[in-house]
Amino acid sequence: MFSKTLLCLALCVAATSALADTVWLKNGDRLSGKIKFYDGRKLVLATDYGGAIALNWDKIATLESDQELLIKEGAVTGERAKSLRPAEPGKVTLVNGDAPKTIELASIEQILKPKPLVEDLVWRGNIDAALDYKRADRDTDDYDVSLKTQARHGLWRHHAEAEYNREFQDEVVTTDDWSAEYALDRFVTEKWFWQGRLEYKHDRIEEVRRQRTLGTGPGYQFWDNELGAFSVGGLLNRSDYEYDNGERDNFYAVSMKWDYNRYLVGKSVELFSDGEVGKPLASVADYTFDATLGLRYKLTDWASLNMKAEKDLVSGAEGDLDETRFSLGFGIGW
Repeated sequence: MFSKTLLCLALCVAATSALADTVWLKNGDRLSGKIKFYDGRKLVLATDYGGAIALNWDKIATLESDQELLIKEGAVTGERAKSLRPAEPGKVTLVNGDAPKTIELASIEQILKPKPLVEDLVWRGNIDAALDYKRADRDTDDYDVSLKTQARHGLWRHHAEAEYNREFQDEVVTTDDWSAEYALDRFVTEKWFWQGRLEYKHDRIEEVRRQRTLGTGPGYQFWDNELGAFSVGGLLNRSDYEYDNGERDNFYAVSMKWDYNRYLVGKSVELFSDGEVGKPLASVADYTFDATLGLRYKLTDWASLNMKAEKDLVSGAEGDLDETRFSLGFGIGW
């Protein structure tokens, strides 16, 4: 009976090992786990002994996997492989029924799990919430919720952001505003892209009640990989303002936007920053500055704590604006 139990355990272990993906390195090492994806010259292998490991693509000799994977040799087209089989160093064999196909590893740009509708969709984002209660001579309650997400497929990349902020002082509303932004990037080369952007802000307290901005311009992606991303863009914008007295105004401006994030300490800490500095082409203001800088600490694969500082500055306009806000909150990511 004992020997039969050992035999069953051995068969289970063998079956589990057979289902594991394998990566052979050029130095002769062999790693087993589950291939998550390959992008930005990094292959992410999920292991039960070291968590998610990012491997340099140029250090890999060949691969093996029993998963169905989407193999992209270009920015647009891809081929579904029912499994991967090892080949000579620098190559891998795609198994698709009766006609296996061996290709160069250097020709592969992405490896993804195929999605039901858009096969090569890569979607990530965060929702952060912060609450601040102060009880003193003047009681203050501050609520802030923000969303930032990005989806990419082929040569297209979508950005969406939204934020809501409400503040009370002694039960009187002193801040009540929300904003939403959508941007679409079309990559012209691996690094260069063209962006179109639409932004809307609504404020129930301040003099400027509504602000609509439409902009377009070129951008450059310095890097975008498993450890982070950094891109900048130059935009020509048209902004339309509606004031609390019913008057309207519009003007054109040029601006520079940036979006940066970097994972540190084994991907448990993320440093992030995004913002925009602009110069109106009319005499509305000397310049505008809107930026966020923060840290995010991952508690689990999806939960995190975040700490950030936000700066809003309008110089040279009627009633110059200079506000700095600090917040500490909880978020979820995907």
